[in-house]
Amino acid sequence: MSNTVLIAGLLILTALAYQFGLTRSRAMANGPVRMHSRPGYYGLLVALWCGLPALAVWLAWFVFEAPIVEYLVLGQIQAETAGLNSQQTMVLLRRITSIAAGIGVSDTPAAYELAAAETMARLWATSRMAQIGLMAALAMGGLMWALRRLSPSLRARNHVEKVLSAMFVVCSTIAILTTVGIVFSMFGEAMKFFSFVHPVDFFFGLNWNPRFSTVGTGAQGDFGLIPLLWGTLMISGIALLVAVPLGLMSAIFMAEYAPGWFRATAKPVLEVLAGIPTIVYGFFALVTVGPFFHEVGQVLGMEIRATSALTAGVVMGIMIVPFMSSLSDDIITQVPRMMRDGSLALGATKSETIRKVVLPAALPGIVGAFLLAASRAIGETMIVVLAAGNSPVLHANPFEAVSTVTVTIVNQLTGDTDFASPQSLVAFALGLTLFVITLGLNVFALYIVRKYREQYD
Repeated sequence: MSNTVLIAGLLILTALAYQFGLTRSRAMANGPVRMHSRPGYYGLLVALWCGLPALAVWLAWFVFEAPIVEYLVLGQIQAETAGLNSQQTMVLLRRITSIAAGIGVSDTPAAYELAAAETMARLWATSRMAQIGLMAALAMGGLMWALRRLSPSLRARNHVEKVLSAMFVVCSTIAILTTVGIVFSMFGEAMKFFSFVHPVDFFFGLNWNPRFSTVGTGAQGDFGLIPLLWGTLMISGIALLVAVPLGLMSAIFMAEYAPGWFRATAKPVLEVLAGIPTIVYGFFALVTVGPFFHEVGQVLGMEIRATSALTAGVVMGIMIVPFMSSLSDDIITQVPRMMRDGSLALGATKSETIRKVVLPAALPGIVGAFLLAASRAIGETMIVVLAAGNSPVLHANPFEAVSTVTVTIVNQLTGDTDFASPQSLVAFALGLTLFVITLGLNVFALYIVRKYREQYD
């Protein structure tokens, strides 16, 4: 039985437990005794007692089952693995796991591998039966115990709220620890890179040419971040020049001028752009927008490459238009109607009201939307990979090819890479730099929104 089936069965049993608790509590509510909580809380309490212990067992099995089974299998073939290092042992375990799963291996397995695979398959089957039995016992036991505890005086609401508060704390902690783990993993690998390349040469270097000598420890190339950072800022700037006017004007039109039926239709259609995969935008830029700009350049007597900062920036701007438009529209519509009516009552026109009353009131939120859109543009990858040309050269011509931080990360981690070499480790330094930039933009956006946010009754 797969984990998906187990979770599905547990969810069904939990839903049934909720119905049992709800029915029992409603029956008690018809009596002369006043209930402490509403019937729904009693149903939730029964569902929690039924589902949480079984879920805890599933999580424990998910975490500890594989290491324990592998430890027992390795103990059986201890003599054959005596001379193997950790990497060779992991390869052997993958072979045994493939044989046990019936997938097989490319060559003829040894006799001890077949015996270990048979042991592993037996251990997996025994473990799964024990897991199913324990989960079923705990779920049914929790259901029966919770149903017997139901009484009008039971503080079901308090118990449910405590459990839900604990779950929220656990989920928030997991999210925070995940972010911290990502940062520390990148930081550790970045420090290894800086043992090869000095941080000053990386952060202030003007040339990007990651070539290393295989003889000795000296670096034969340049790892200057400035060309990549300039290309990232150039493309992001072009994208914002496209997205901010279009997004803001469309938000003003839909919030202030468009009739209700048009707004109800146009806003969802505009937001469809946010759901298109970025690889589709990249393909559109490569085969349509880039050649179009190249032909326009020929007509005007200018040299515009099909893959350039202009192509990537324009298409990226189109991609983040709904992001800017939706946020700005929500902010503008939150401005109280009385401010508009007061301006109009004083003799201002509708356009003057928008320029001098509505937009100043919504400006902090619009600035926050702008900064969040900028962080979205800086972190974009696929459009730039296909449409920017991948030329890490420092120049100010938007009609030429450039490269960005995200594209370079993809290039450095593509193919067979040695993660102990500077060529691969530089990707972690670039990723950490990009993380700090986007984090700074997000924090600044939140600061602007909180500092200048207007609260209206």
